[in-house]
Amino acid sequence: MDELFEKSIRTLELPRVLKLLADQATSAAAKERAQALLPQTDAEDVRKLQEETTAACMLLGLQGSPSFSGVKDVGAALLRAERGGMLNTRELLDIAYLLRAARKVKDYRGEESDRDTVLDSLFDSLHGGRFLEDKIMRAIPEENMIADTASSELADIRRHMRAASAKSRQILQKIVSSPTYSKALQESLVTQRDGRFVVPVKAEFRSEIPGLVHDVSSSGATIFVEPMGVVQANNELKELEAKEKKEIERILLGLSQEAAGLSEDIRWDYDILVHLDLIFARGHLSYKMGGMSPAIDTGGKTVLRRARHPLLDKNIAVPIDVELGGNFDTLVITGPNTGGKTVTLKTIGLLTIMAQCGLHIPAESGSCIAVFEHVMADIGDEQSIEQSLSTFSSHMVNIVKILEQADDRSLILFDELGAGTDPVEGAALAIAIIGDARDKGARIAATTHYAEMKTFAMTTEGVENASCEFDVETLRPTYRLLIGIPGKSNAFAISKRLGLNDAVIDRAKTQMDSESVRFEDILTKLEQQRQTLEKDRDDAARMKMHAETDAKKAREFRDQMERARQNARSKAEKEARQILADARAEADRVFTELKRMRREAEKLRDVQKENDERAALMRGLNAAEEKLHSLPAVEETRRQNTRPVAVGDTVELPGVKTRATVLAINKDGSLQLQAGMMKINSKADEVFLVENAGGEKKKNSQMSPRKGRAPIPVRAAASMELDIRGMMTDEAEGVVDRFLDDAIIGHLTQVTVIHGKGTGALRKAVHQQLKRHPYVKSYRLGVFGEGEDGVTVVELK
Repeated sequence: MDELFEKSIRTLELPRVLKLLADQATSAAAKERAQALLPQTDAEDVRKLQEETTAACMLLGLQGSPSFSGVKDVGAALLRAERGGMLNTRELLDIAYLLRAARKVKDYRGEESDRDTVLDSLFDSLHGGRFLEDKIMRAIPEENMIADTASSELADIRRHMRAASAKSRQILQKIVSSPTYSKALQESLVTQRDGRFVVPVKAEFRSEIPGLVHDVSSSGATIFVEPMGVVQANNELKELEAKEKKEIERILLGLSQEAAGLSEDIRWDYDILVHLDLIFARGHLSYKMGGMSPAIDTGGKTVLRRARHPLLDKNIAVPIDVELGGNFDTLVITGPNTGGKTVTLKTIGLLTIMAQCGLHIPAESGSCIAVFEHVMADIGDEQSIEQSLSTFSSHMVNIVKILEQADDRSLILFDELGAGTDPVEGAALAIAIIGDARDKGARIAATTHYAEMKTFAMTTEGVENASCEFDVETLRPTYRLLIGIPGKSNAFAISKRLGLNDAVIDRAKTQMDSESVRFEDILTKLEQQRQTLEKDRDDAARMKMHAETDAKKAREFRDQMERARQNARSKAEKEARQILADARAEADRVFTELKRMRREAEKLRDVQKENDERAALMRGLNAAEEKLHSLPAVEETRRQNTRPVAVGDTVELPGVKTRATVLAINKDGSLQLQAGMMKINSKADEVFLVENAGGEKKKNSQMSPRKGRAPIPVRAAASMELDIRGMMTDEAEGVVDRFLDDAIIGHLTQVTVIHGKGTGALRKAVHQQLKRHPYVKSYRLGVFGEGEDGVTVVELK
């Protein structure tokens, strides 16, 4: 990495973003790699990094974060073990912790293995080593401690050690508690010197207790004596301690050799775990800053939608929309000081190199990033006292280096290009520098106050003006970026707001040439017209939205009326089929009776009686046929209006069972009705007058169902959202099941279950239930603005 590129990265503040990334990592190695990240220059490599970050975000939302606790570099310990060395307990525990981390991370992916991701190959490549892990953990429960169960030999040695120690202490306890030796002892206690049990004896009574002297107090008044009665027991204890040490060394050496046998797998697992730790750190950072994965463009086009600088408070920063490299390769940004021009430059550059590092960017969908070989920035005050360089000279030194490296895979950011010298010469120099960089194919974004640069952008193909919006009424910047509109510096307006005398401002205006004044006035008028048009456009959009809402409500009411008519028609057809069935049954009865009569006629030979009964049967058939033909008038003949309809009456529309209010009576006698949101006309004889409508509603609400028919249960409208926070998993399962049934019956296609974040147990139980449900098409965790991983969005079949 050359000096210019490193300086540009610092200028764009990438190290501060990488520090935020390192804070999200767990292992020391992942933190170190995070802060050493560099932008990738190959589009496919960048696309792969973005896919990894996206997969990590998805898994974090579904399963939470895997644990990378215990991931520590054990390379030096493994190298010594491979050479036959014995590892200490700390080194062996580090290896066991690493193996446990590999096992847990591999098991983490197995929980949702039905969802394929680009990270699957990394999870699958982990080896782990449960046998060695358990063996080390059983043998070494904690640092500097070997368990008795590490081997049967060690358990036997320690059992004998405890017996020998108890024997020694028993003999010594008899001495210190005996009245015979009480005068000779300095204190009635048992202690140790050089690992052997002794008693403190007064110097003048040294001969009273025969034994070996192991120590003398600093004053000489106390002698620490090992009584002869316990010398043999202590000697036995020393021998056992030597055996214990030898056995422990044998155990540690055996574990070290087993670790050496798995050294390649352990090194591989360590590298993969650090790599995954860094990937999931990118996922955590994406959630923290509300990031998204931009499309990777290979044609040099950058589009940022509602992009924010990642180091600014996202609740305060004003999002910007910016394009570069499509219809134009150069963007000239103008506007007042403190209006956001420099922040815009840094946002373009920083989001570009963040994306090339595999990080998500704080922007919205539709954003894309071009991949550049060089991202070079000349931003800020470059004055150098040590090198005796002025601001202009320091900028020019940077610009010379930038132009030397510029090519068709370069993004160049100039802040206040040409500033710090004579304005006329500075403007000419700025135009020439941009022209040279464009000739080399670079993409350029530059800020300026020069009017000549605005004119250059307006008259040169491939160069576009942009400005940071300034509210002429409040005389304050809004920090919005406007593409295609040149901006004003607004020096006079800002100076006036800061308290500069009007006379001074008027005097300054007289010093400007007429062309400059006319140009600035035109820009002011254009800005005022633009703001007016934008306000009118927003008002029109709101009116359009209200109109669409009203139209939607009208369509819904019309559809409801149509469904009511269809229901009435279906009911009439059902009654018609019943009447027809009754008629057919009547006909069958008649024909059966006719056959019976024929049989009787053959017996009685009564021709007259047969003719009379035949005529009666025909009359019955004719009556049934008349009943069938009278069906269309069934509903209408049931009720008659008791009086003429008047304005303000409530009437019922036939067939659809919908009530309406009479607004007016037309000259031709027809009625103008208000039915919900719709106004309709109807003839007076086509509606039924509803007397005492208010009382009737109350009466109808108290009526019991008709005899012989069960009341039809009314199901409430299906809800699109269910909140189960605070429920136990067993309780929530039944509630979610009923919620899904209601949603399916209500023909909903998407619903939301709010389970909260918490420990993740409730979310996991809901996901398991959704996975088994036959009518669930898919489900996902909420994204930014929906509740993130505190909600699950379910799509139904």
